[in-house]
Amino acid sequence: MLISRRLTWIFAAIISVLLTVLLFLPASWLGLLVEKQSQGRLSLGDIQGTFWQGSAFIGVAAGMHGPVTPLFPGRFQWHISPLLLLGQIKLELQNPASLASAVKLTGNFSQWQMSPSVLLLPPERLEGLGAPLNTVGPTGVLHLSWNELLFSRNNGQVSATGHMQLEMAEMASRLSPIKPLGSYQMQFDLRGTEADMQLTTIKGPMMLAGSGKMLAGRFQFSGKAWAQAGQEARLANLLNLLGQRRNDGEKEVIALEFK
Repeated sequence: MLISRRLTWIFAAIISVLLTVLLFLPASWLGLLVEKQSQGRLSLGDIQGTFWQGSAFIGVAAGMHGPVTPLFPGRFQWHISPLLLLGQIKLELQNPASLASAVKLTGNFSQWQMSPSVLLLPPERLEGLGAPLNTVGPTGVLHLSWNELLFSRNNGQVSATGHMQLEMAEMASRLSPIKPLGSYQMQFDLRGTEADMQLTTIKGPMMLAGSGKMLAGRFQFSGKAWAQAGQEARLANLLNLLGQRRNDGEKEVIALEFK
């Protein structure tokens, strides 16, 4: 009986220690998770707090131990419910400088939902992601918005369902003296492990159009670029850098093909 009591107290002490360790996990663990899920493309900088409640900025690291360059304005603050230890996901992400409203994730490890919001993407900071953005040198205003997104995991593969929209306003490039080049819109329809994309021009003088598809992890896009009437000479050099010329009816365009 005495031995049983001792074992019970020892077991309770071990559980207490484990819970204490889990509840005070350092926020750096979340940084490692972000790097793993983004395959090293994204990292967290100036991490403060714990795994469950903290803040950091999201950026790109210059090498494995290099400084992290912020991609978004402001700091992202997170709050993760300890119910995660029981398999329930309840997370809230805030950043008034980058997010129009707090993003909430709810569900479990098999299926979870993301609440609607709008994310500000400063194109100048996206150069840190590498080619071709660091060559193009984009400027303008980017807003990525989405409705409620549904995610599910099956056999280790994550699928997503919902709609996303990328607004690209007053875009320009260091490769062209014409500023702005135009405003554009990209629509994304997520259908499980597949996705359709549509690119349209809101206004020129550089016109873009095309459609793409994500299938089995592979991205395909077929589109075209051309100059608005009267702007052909001014845009000739930039268009020549984008791709090969081809005839589209009576009009000459630049083919934009990614397979």
